[in-house]
Amino acid sequence: MARPVWTGTISFGLVNIGVGLFAATEARGVSFRQFEKGTDQRVRYKRVAEGTDREVDYDDIAKGYETESGDHVVVTQEELASVQPETSHTLAIEDFVALAEIDPIHYQKAYYLAPRGDGQEYPYALLREAMKQTGLAGIATLVMRNKEHLAAIRADGDVLVLNTMYFADEIRDPHEIADIPGDVELSTKELDTATDLIEQLSTAWRPEDYHDTHREQVLRLVEQKARGEEVDVEEPEEEPSADVIDLVSALEQSIEQARTSGTRKSGRSSQKSRSSKKNGSAQKSRSSKKNGSAQMSRSGQS
Repeated sequence: MARPVWTGTISFGLVNIGVGLFAATEARGVSFRQFEKGTDQRVRYKRVAEGTDREVDYDDIAKGYETESGDHVVVTQEELASVQPETSHTLAIEDFVALAEIDPIHYQKAYYLAPRGDGQEYPYALLREAMKQTGLAGIATLVMRNKEHLAAIRADGDVLVLNTMYFADEIRDPHEIADIPGDVELSTKELDTATDLIEQLSTAWRPEDYHDTHREQVLRLVEQKARGEEVDVEEPEEEPSADVIDLVSALEQSIEQARTSGTRKSGRSSQKSRSSKKNGSAQKSRSSKKNGSAQMSRSGQS
């Protein structure tokens, strides 16, 4: 069994439920170590004082905060410890809000909450089912690993899921970092055609249909090299141009491609279905003839 990253209680009103917090996701990237080219010597980093070759011990390192003027304010570990949030083992739900009202941009990392301790299954299930029926999510604060987190708790199937969240002042205003168009007078034809294309490309959400193809290719490359095989290095394809001369024409061509692709998929499914039926009928016919012959043979023997 996995080990919880935090243990404590969920509290709402006067109800307390013992729970453990478990990571719901895991990164599946490919990690590499650094080596000097042409050798098997690892490259490692050292903590060196700027302008010198002198390595600094970890105990001699202080933290500094850079101000807007470019100055640094140095603080000690003891000073930081005096203002750290107190470790809490209570996850107090302060409010319940409509889940649909939470902008996904606020979500950080997902965790599973599981009942912990004797007699905790019933109140856990009670909270889960009540949240399902109301469609609400619980909002709480959580202190974990010396950091305070905003959290949303929601019901998902049999489990309560906790998502750590960004605070409001951690969300950047997009208009401050890029030139975002506001109200734009759009062509009715172009808008209708773009809407048609989106509808043609719409499908049911199946997360298992999507894969990290880059990770798979990197692992294949590593396996090839491990077997001593030669690796062909291909030139990357040119990026398509962002300049669209005739927007409506490009949209209409995209719709036609989407329809053709959909027809082919449908055709393959129908062909497979017809093939299955045909094979089933043929098998049934052969089985009937075989059984009929066997019955005639037994009848002749008697």
